[in-house]
Parts: sequence; C-alpha cells; structure tokens
Amino acid sequence: MKKILLIKELKKDNIVNDIFVVKFKKPVEPYKNGFKFELRLGDSSGEIMFKYWGSMNEVKVNQLYDKIRKDDVVFVQGRVNEWNNALEIAANDNNEIKVLDNSEYNASEFIKHTEKDIETMWNDLIKITDTIKDPEISALVDYFVKDEGFAEKFKKHPAAMYKHHGWIGGLLEHTLIVIGNVLHVHKNYPQLNRDLLIAGALFHDIGKINELEVKSSIKMSTEGMLVGHVNIAIEWLSKAMEELKISEILKIKMIHMIMTHMGEYGSNKLPSFPEALVVFYSDQMDANLVTMLVLMKDARTEDDYIYQKDFGNIYLK
Repeated sequence: MKKILLIKELKKDNIVNDIFVVKFKKPVEPYKNGFKFELRLGDSSGEIMFKYWGSMNEVKVNQLYDKIRKDDVVFVQGRVNEWNNALEIAANDNNEIKVLDNSEYNASEFIKHTEKDIETMWNDLIKITDTIKDPEISALVDYFVKDEGFAEKFKKHPAAMYKHHGWIGGLLEHTLIVIGNVLHVHKNYPQLNRDLLIAGALFHDIGKINELEVKSSIKMSTEGMLVGHVNIAIEWLSKAMEELKISEILKIKMIHMIMTHMGEYGSNKLPSFPEALVVFYSDQMDANLVTMLVLMKDARTEDDYIYQKDFGNIYLK
C-alpha cells in the first residue's frame, strides 16, 4: 500500500484514505456523543492530529485504541478539518482504521530524506579523505570508508531522531559539513594538523549508525540507549587502531576527539588540544544552525518570534 498524499499537501475538506505512522496516542475520553481518542500521525513531510469520534460503545472504542501502538503504520479514513488555525483529520465509527503489517508499506515513505544527492556527497567526502597525507591517519580512514558495508550504512543513516539532520542521509550530510567547517578553520590556522582535523570530523558521529534505528520512524536502539554513540564510536575506532597497529599517541588523540566532541553536553572531558576544540565547535555550529533553520522553516505563525527551549526566542523576519 502506497501513500496517496503527503501531509503537507492536505487541504481543508479533503477526504483521506491514506497511510501514516503513529507518533503518539492520547487516551480515550468521553465526549457528548460517546468516546474519542487522538493520534499524532506523520509522514516524510510532517505531522497532523487525527481525532476519532467514537460511539457510546466504550468497549468497542477502547478495543480499537488498544490495537494501535506508537510507531505503527496505519490506514485511516476521514476528512480534513481546521481547528485553532491548524489542519486535523476527523473520523468516526463509519471510517476504517487499520494497523498495517510490515509487508504492506515502504518504511521510507514516513521518514524525511536529505534534499541533497547522497552519491554526490559521498564522492565529495572521498575526494577530501584521499588528500590525507599522514600514512597512519590515511590507513585508519580507509579502514572505514573503503568498507562497503560501513559505507552503505553511513551514507543513508540519519544523524538524529528529531533535531539536526534527522532524516535519511543526514549523517553523511552533517559529517561533510563538519569536515568543511574544520577545513575552513585550518585555512586561518595552518599550524593545526589538517589530517587529524579531517579524521576527527569524519569519525565524531559514526556511532550514530548503531545508536539510531530506522524503521517507520527514527528511534533510539537499545545499544544507543545503554551505551551511546560516543562509546560505540570509541569501541569501533579502538578495534580498528589495534588491528592497524596505530601509534599510541594517535590512538589517544583520536579517542579524545570522539570523547569530547559534545563538550559539556555529553562528555566527561572537555577538548584538551586545538584540533579537538575545532571539531567540537564545528559540530556544534552545524547542529545548532540546522536546528534553528528547520525551526524557522517549519514555523506556522504570523508572529515575529517563536520560542524554543534550546535557543530562547528565534526571530523569523
């Protein structure tokens, strides 16, 4: 079963016979004519509220509600209404709601994709890594980027669940920008180790491959929840550096760059040498800029500002 219309294409009074992923559920509660519940539905273009106005048969409404779980893909029928200046889908017990099996849909239809060409970005990344002159760093980088299995996962993985680059291809897109950022810094500070900067930028988020699961939505894996992408990356790099017999000082520097790239937000150490500091700020700049730009793009208001807890007031004009 394929999607017919994206959420961003829906208009008031449209009749809906389409599939969506369930983002969250609100409990069943009584209303004037029976019992109702609400779902937050999503696809690759956005999200919309779905309100089911059920009959007086509380048991029947609860049975339907209990069949639906967060991250399920559902087929729903209804009509697009407008409430409080926002579109929503309304349905009643004459409309069908059905949870689909995994074989009945394409999960990629529910997750946003990068607007950039993945193969072009990958080729740009390889052109940069091919300029690395240090034989140890070059061998370490090639250990990963020349591995087809790693490359395929890295190309298509998201960099986050909700915030910056939370889309297919987001990890590659973010990493390439961070590499670009560190190279711009190197132009102003040529005394820094260019090869180390590239490697630190390349590896800083590779643990996201195992930290995040991509199904009908992007969510945290058990390994991600219990171990985290920083420790996953350190484990992978340590294994590779042991196999390649990398010098002890480079091992320590690489691990330090991964360990400190989140600064005070998720590291137990702060950057202690210049290249680690550059990777930290280059990562933060891209993550924060993209998050703010997405918030501005998605803002649906005539106000001059929106508020977001990480940034405070964001000026939209």
